[in-house]
Amino acid sequence: MNEAFGATERAAGWPGVGRVLVVVPTYNEADNIRVIVDRILHAVPEVEILVVDDASPDGTGVLADRMAEADGRIHVLHREGKQGLGAAYVAGFGWAAERGYAAVVEMDADGSHAPEELPRLLDAARDADVVIGSRWMAGGRVVNWPLRRQLLSRGGNLYARLALGMPLSDATGGFRVYRVPALRRLDLDSVASQGYAFQVELSWRAHRAGLRTVEVPITFVERERGTSKMSPVIIGEALWRVTLWSVFDRRAAAGRGRDPRQRWP
Repeated sequence: MNEAFGATERAAGWPGVGRVLVVVPTYNEADNIRVIVDRILHAVPEVEILVVDDASPDGTGVLADRMAEADGRIHVLHREGKQGLGAAYVAGFGWAAERGYAAVVEMDADGSHAPEELPRLLDAARDADVVIGSRWMAGGRVVNWPLRRQLLSRGGNLYARLALGMPLSDATGGFRVYRVPALRRLDLDSVASQGYAFQVELSWRAHRAGLRTVEVPITFVERERGTSKMSPVIIGEALWRVTLWSVFDRRAAAGRGRDPRQRWP
């Protein structure tokens, strides 16, 4: 892989945003990692990439190391064992903050989030703290999902929106841009949720913190290679955590008589 952009261009980052780090968590994504990294750097050569690998037994981390040796825009963070999606992103956010990046991007390794759509999300980040790529707003769509998955996702988002009072069409969406200063207001050290619940929790925390969140329509494509990490356990976690956060918000508002966004649970 040729490094099309030099250090000077990367330092400038995305116009109006600054240096951008795309965080790609991986666990057994050897079939996908090279493809997605190549697509990201072809679509947005101004960004850098951090692959956060949870000791994948299929050699994903080894492949990522080889790519990093060939291209200075690629970095790898190895973690011991499978620790979960949420923890991987929090580790990636911390890595970015320590190195002075202005914004971080959440993106799946399986190709379901199209890197070719990332420029639109980065453009939106010029005037926002958080940008969410939405499957369910006008202009968004999903490809190759069975009706059951679509109904489950739409139903989960409706429940989160009503229970937590968030004006979002896709609170579970995992294609996002966060401004690094905004992340510092979310008390990430106390985040313990994973999967869908992690995305909902960060949406909820951003809403309670008064951050400006905007949504941009995207096309979500079901993975073609590898195995999905979705499970009934992940779905169940999201449902009970949303219920818990909703109860906390209501008790906090009633007990303090002021905006419940002022404290975390």
